[in-house]
Formats: sequence, structure tokens, C-alpha cells
Amino acid sequence: MPGQRILIVEDEFLVARDIEQQLRTLGYEPVGIAGTSEDALAQAAAERPQLVLMDIRIRGDVDGIDTARQMAERQRVPVFFLTAHADEATVARARTAQPYGYLLKPFHELDLRTSIEMALYKHEAERRLRDSERRYATTLASIGDGVVATDAAGVVTFLNPVAEGLTGWTNAEALGRPFTEVFVIINQFTRLPAENPVERVIREGTVVGLANHTVLVSRNGRETAIDDCAAPISDDAGGFAGVVLVFRDVTEKYEAEATRTRLEEELRQAHKLEAIGRLAGGIAHDFNNLLTVIKGYSEIIRDELPRIHELHPLVEDICTASTRASELTRQLLVFSRRQVLSTQPMDLNETVKGAMRLVSRLITESIEIRADYRANLPRINADPLQVEQVVMNLAVNARDAMPGGGRLILSTGVGALDADRARAVGCNGPGEFCTLTVSDTGHGMDATTRSRIFEPFFTTKGVGGGTGLGLATVYGIVRQTGGFIEVDSEPGKGARFTVWFPQARVQEETRKAAARATENEGGSETILLVEDEDGVRRLCRHILQRAGYSVVEAADGVAALQAIARLERAPDMLLSDLVMPKMSGRVLGDILGGQCPGIRMLFMSGYSESVLGDQATGIELLPKPFTPPDLLRAVRRVLDGRPVQTPPA
Repeated sequence: MPGQRILIVEDEFLVARDIEQQLRTLGYEPVGIAGTSEDALAQAAAERPQLVLMDIRIRGDVDGIDTARQMAERQRVPVFFLTAHADEATVARARTAQPYGYLLKPFHELDLRTSIEMALYKHEAERRLRDSERRYATTLASIGDGVVATDAAGVVTFLNPVAEGLTGWTNAEALGRPFTEVFVIINQFTRLPAENPVERVIREGTVVGLANHTVLVSRNGRETAIDDCAAPISDDAGGFAGVVLVFRDVTEKYEAEATRTRLEEELRQAHKLEAIGRLAGGIAHDFNNLLTVIKGYSEIIRDELPRIHELHPLVEDICTASTRASELTRQLLVFSRRQVLSTQPMDLNETVKGAMRLVSRLITESIEIRADYRANLPRINADPLQVEQVVMNLAVNARDAMPGGGRLILSTGVGALDADRARAVGCNGPGEFCTLTVSDTGHGMDATTRSRIFEPFFTTKGVGGGTGLGLATVYGIVRQTGGFIEVDSEPGKGARFTVWFPQARVQEETRKAAARATENEGGSETILLVEDEDGVRRLCRHILQRAGYSVVEAADGVAALQAIARLERAPDMLLSDLVMPKMSGRVLGDILGGQCPGIRMLFMSGYSESVLGDQATGIELLPKPFTPPDLLRAVRRVLDGRPVQTPPA
């Protein structure tokens, strides 16, 4: 490499000049001559030569060997020894300075040139290797994956910073240790050691990956879910030189997959419950029309018969049976969220306390009852009777889970849901909630049972032990209030039900509305009665006419408009079923509102406002089934311009 800059360190001046001349003749550029160690170090720092020709024996306290060591440490300058001394001790000591060559004096120009070129070539090759290693180390340090390398025997030769953080071993500590000591992996579920990927690569000589659900156990015991790939390292001859393992922390990925699986299961469960609910709601709604007729006529007959009449007890039994049937269909409608609720701002603590007085009569002495009520609990929007039923059903369910005794704990509290959590549990949106928690120390439930407990007619009790509607009713009530319910239970560890009720958003003054006026359940006004169920229509006509009202009836909206056209004066009130063929009650009401200004309207339905949607907005609604007094009271209120549902005091 002609033109290379070379420093000469030689204390014999004439020898140094001769070497300088030879270098110039060979095409190199001598940058100076130094006779001592101090002078050599100073010129090397100032001139930055590409090679130093160093005599081992130079003047001063420090010889050429020690001077070469210092140059290698300070400037990384390659040193080539020129000496007349070739004894074994000198040569052995010279090796410690890691020289790039060793040439005995006297030497020929050809030998000098060959030695210089070899030294320069070796130094350049080492520089390139260092640069490559530096780039390699920088790359491995900067990537987001952990990297571990081993030799052909499975001994660790390298860890990058990410691998250090995940394994708990530093690169210095891990070097020379068996791979299995540094990289400890187990199966997430079985907790047994996972297959060693390095051993498999050594055995098979191919790229391998970790099995699913592999967990890395760090030096301090921290566990991290990982995914990785191991591959063989080849030497220059294509032989096997070791293994490189690249792995990453997949904890967030697994958590996301678990969350997705849970949400998919919740969605499937919701769809299943919704389908069952539609079926139950359809049956119950149709049955309620029949019950309205049975219940209405049986109460009319009962009230007409003298109590001493021989048929009076029989009719009383019919009334009782129809009431029990109404309760059963009401539970089905609650589950399917098609029951009309009397929603109002209410005190959850007071309702739970009231229910607990009833619960205490149902719980055996072997069960200890504890209650913890949060002070200053915000109000919730719900039907007090339905919330009381939630408490009763959950308490009875807990009682049945502790046949040998145990502990029943009820508590109230508050909580909040963010948007993500609200979406996950199926609520309308984020917000503040009041919570009711019912816990027991009973036998608990497995995952299969937990997945079915809210299905109607599902029960773990024997034949005759229950209808399977208790928890289904709880589910329907809670969902209809806009809340949700959580279940935490394992076999042998009891169960905990947590009910979340949305807090009331109404002003306190609204809750203290005007007091009720004395009811006048009869009248002389004209009522347009529209109902597609013949039995219900005949019953309503009979009840209204007995109370003094004039009744014009029609089986549907089209017939009602035709009947209106034949009347000399507009009716005072429209009493109509809300869901009918041909024309809905709401559409009929809109038409009559334009034709008969000031007409009062009352609608009947067995569906909730949430199911009816816009049809139920801004109307007075009477739920089915109803009794004759219920109907007369609602009609009188609407005619008098008062709401059907009286605000709570």
C-alpha cells in the first residue's frame, strides 16, 4: 500500500535514517523518527501514523514493548517490531503487546515491504471486523426483540439489552453459562418445563419456534408470555457454529386475545339470551291478553256474587290462579325486557333494607346474614318493587347454595364505568353507577353452570325444586334498568353477584311532585276503544260501560277512523292497543290528534318503552294484564289531565 504514513521508533540514528531511506524507496511516507518512548508516544498522537516500526530496545525507562502497548491502548496504532534480539524470553514478552509483525535485523528491502504490507492488511481487516461487530452490536441493541446466541454446545455467548431485561441476566453474567440456566421456560397451563429450543436446533439443525403458551421465568421469578424463533448459526465452512434465539414479550397480545375471546363469548351468550327472551316475551305477551280477559271477568263475577254464594270461593280460586299466572308471565317479560316498569328515582339502601326484612324470614338460623350499606348513596332510576325482587331472588339463590349453613353478605356501593368497559358489558354508555353485591359461602359454580345461570328454566335443582326463572328474572330487571350484573364463583368458593344500577339523572325536586287527588273511577265521557283482541276489547267495553262511560269500539285503526266519521261529535278519549295490525295505535293517535283537537289518549301494551321505541315516547301507557280497577283508574286520570304513573312522594 504505497503512500502509507509510517512512524520510525529507533534510538540508533544511522539505523533510523537507513530505514527511513528504504521506506521512501519503497514508496511509503515516513512521518518522523523517535528515539525514546516519550517521543514516540508524542509523535504518534500528533501525526496519527498508519503503522509504527518499533525497535524493542530503545533509550529510557520504558522499552519498545511497553511503548507498543500504550500506543495500542491510546491510538489503536498497529506496531511492527524491528529488533536484533530473538531470544525466547524477548519474543514471548513481545507477544503480549500483540504486534502486527516481527522482523529481525538486518533485513532486506523485500522482507521489509512484505512485512509492512502484511501488517497493514491485517490491521485493515481487523478494523473492518471491529466496524462490522460494532454495527452488529448496535443493531441487536436497538431492536425491540430479545436476542440470545449460543455456541455449538449450547453455551451462551451473547445477550442483547432486551434479553437482559426479560431474563434478568446481564450479558457479562450470562456468558459461558448453559442456555437452560439463563433461559428458563415453562408451559403457561401445565407449569411443566417447555422444550429447549436450542437443544432442538442442535439436534435437528433447522429453524424452530416455541410452542404456544410458553412463559419465560426470569432470574427473579417474574413471568412473561413469549413467542420466539431459534435458528442455527453457520461458520465460514458451512458447519454448525451455534444457535441464535429471537424472542418477544407477547403478554399484551395474549391479554388482547383473552379479552376478545371473553367478549365473543359474552356476545354469543347475549345473542342466545336475546333469542330466548324474544321467544319467552312473545309467549308471555300473547298469554297476557288471555289473562287480561280471565282476570278481568273473574274479578267482575267475584265482586257481583255475594260472599255467601256457593260459587264465590270457586271464583276466588280463579282470581288467585290468574294472579299467579300473571306473575309467571311477568317474570318472563322481565327477562325478555318487555315488561313495563314503574321507573322512578329511588333509594337503593332503603329498598334493600325493606327486602331484607322479608329475606330474614326465608333464611334458616344456620345462615349468618351481614349487611353493609354505603352512606349517602346516590339514587338510582328503577322500579322499587322490581329491585326488591332482585334482592329476594339473589338472597334465596344464595340460601339454596348453603344447605348446611354459611354466611350471606349484602352490601351497597358506588362505581364508575369508562367507555371501553361500558361497551364490554353492553351498557348504553359510561357513567356513575350504584352497586348491590350479594355474596355467599356456598358450594359455588363451575364455568359451565355460570354460563347458563341467567337462562330461563335452567336450574341445578332436582325435579320440582324450582322453575329456573329466579336469576333469569334478575337478569331481565337489571338489564331493563340500563345496568348489568357480574358473577364471580368457583366450585367450593361460594359466589358473588354484583349488580350495577345507573345513578338517577333527574333533579331532586322532580321526585317531590304534587300529592295525589282523590280518585273518581267513573264518568260519562265518550271513549273510542280500539283493540284487535276480541276478548280484551269486550272486557274493556264491559268495564267502561258499567262505570258510566259511552263506548265506541273498533277492531283496528282503519275501522276506528270509519267509526269516527259516523259520529256527530268527537269522542273525549282514545283507548287503544299500541301494537296492532294495519295501523299502530300511535299512528291512529297522530291522525285523531289532527282531526279531534283536545282528545285525550291512553294506550295499552304488554311491552316496555325500550322495546316499543319511538312509539312509546310522550304517551300514557297502561301495561297488560290489568284489573278492572286498574283500567278505570288510568282512564279517569287521563281524562282529568293527570299522569297515569304518579310521581313518588
